[in-house]
This record gives sequence, structure tokens and C-alpha cells, in this order.
Amino acid sequence: MLTTLIILIVIIGAIAGFVISLYNALVRARQTAEEAWSGIDVQLKRRADLIPNLVETVKGYASHERGTLEEVVEKRNKAQSVAANDVTGRAQAEGELTQALGRLFALSEAYPDLKANQNFADLQASLEKTESEIQMARRYYNGAARELNVKVESFPSNIIAGQFGFEKRDYFEIEEPADRAVPNVSF
Repeated sequence: MLTTLIILIVIIGAIAGFVISLYNALVRARQTAEEAWSGIDVQLKRRADLIPNLVETVKGYASHERGTLEEVVEKRNKAQSVAANDVTGRAQAEGELTQALGRLFALSEAYPDLKANQNFADLQASLEKTESEIQMARRYYNGAARELNVKVESFPSNIIAGQFGFEKRDYFEIEEPADRAVPNVSF
């Protein structure tokens, strides 16, 4: 009887330890995904902060290109208004903003004085660096989301995930094939 009780306690302890281990792995994966999303958010905010200065610089040289300038501002505002936790919506809005920025940079070809403007060149370089940072943050986030999603869907951690409300994360992807095209930026 005592031996059976000890074996039962050891088995229950091992199961409890296993459940705690799975739960902690899920928490770690969720926190990593949240941290990764924060990195994307920081870079997107940085890009959004550069856009008004870029638009003002272009406005001085290409004032009759009002439609392009307004589109960039509209897409920036749309991207900023998407809920912080709406990964899919944010990805779509940011893709539209990237396309609008590509059209804005294309204007520099038609305006040699704008192309030669140091402020414009600095802003363009900063934006290019930020785009690179966004790509790195996106890859990190998608990797973290993948790790969480695997844990949420894999047996036996899916049982623990279901019991404690862990959910899969959306990937930060560009939906439209045309949005995947790199904007034509030339100096």
C-alpha cells in the first residue's frame, strides 16, 4: 500500500512537472512573439515619423503632384489607425503605404532639383535603412509566431494551450502580390 502510494505520488509529480514545463514553454513563446511584434511596431512608427518630413520636402519641389502626396499621407494615417494587435490589418495597410512611397520616390526622377536636395537624400536614406530594419523585425516576429503556433498546435502542448487560452499568432505578411514588389528608389 505504501509503495503504491509513493509510486502514485511520483507519477502525479512527474505529470505536474510536465504540465508546468509545457505551460512555461507556451508563456515563453507568447512573450517572445509579443516582444517581436513590439520591434516591428517601433520600426513602423519610425517610418511613419519620417513621412511628414519627406512629404514636406517633396511638396516644395513638386507642388502640382498633390495626388501622390495626399495618397502617401492618407496611407500613413490609415496604417497608424490600425489596432496594434491586428497583425493582418497592419500588414495590409503597411503594404499600401510602401506602394505609395514608391510612387513618391518615383517623382524624384522627374525633378532633378529634388533629387539633388540633401534633405530629401537624407530622408530617403533614413527611410531605406528603416525599411531594412522593418524586414529584419518582420522575420524575427514571424519566426517567433511560428514557434508559438507550433507549440499551440502540437501534441501534447496543444492540450495545455487550449486549457489556458493560448492562441496562434498571425504572420506579418504582405497579402497582395503587387505589394511584394520592391519600390523603385533611385538616387
